[in-house]
Amino acid sequence: MTCLIIDDNPIARATLSQLASQVKDLDVICEYCNAIDAYNHLQSDSVDLIFLDIEMPEMTGLELTRNLRDRGTVVIFTTSKKEYAVEAFELNVADYLIKPVTPGRFLQALGKAREIIESKKEVVQVKNDEFIFVRDSNITRRIKFSEIFYAEAMGDYVKFYTPAKTYAIHGTLKAAEEKLPAANFIRVHRSYIIALDKIDTLQDGGLVINGQFLPVADAYRKALNSRMNVF
Repeated sequence: MTCLIIDDNPIARATLSQLASQVKDLDVICEYCNAIDAYNHLQSDSVDLIFLDIEMPEMTGLELTRNLRDRGTVVIFTTSKKEYAVEAFELNVADYLIKPVTPGRFLQALGKAREIIESKKEVVQVKNDEFIFVRDSNITRRIKFSEIFYAEAMGDYVKFYTPAKTYAIHGTLKAAEEKLPAANFIRVHRSYIIALDKIDTLQDGGLVINGQFLPVADAYRKALNSRMNVF
């Protein structure tokens, strides 16, 4: 796993770096003393995990996390304050470490992050371009692309809607978007990816698929309109 350490306190950064160095498969790519530099790094180079302080000048850890939500980066908060815990977990972070961070607590948080990172690999596209395999409970099932109406982000899960069943897969909508063929699917909202050939009607503010109204965000409307063969 690759990670960044972001904290304006040099002692806190050194502590996390020392703990990380004892984990064989954890590679600290870089350390930053502010969130803006880290954000710029992540525009060109992604990592699996971020150890992130909350109270920092210019941009807080909470603000950085909100800006990274669609990227699927796993975050562990490291802070001396407990009052941010509720807001932090609303952002679906892996864990919330109170400083000073102990080795045992560090490994516990790392274990949670590892589970999330591994779960993102549960939606696997094989070389056949007609279907994907998804892990549904303890069973790996094949779903044909032609059967998928749309995919919806629901917290830490992505739901795939098909005529027969709805599949809830632990992972991110961004990971699903990377697996679904762009020729057939398009993102129309931060929470929805839809199959173009399943659209029944277009309406103000959204569209209808299989009787279900789905919103279309303004940021995605132009791309959707350019893909539609409207007479």
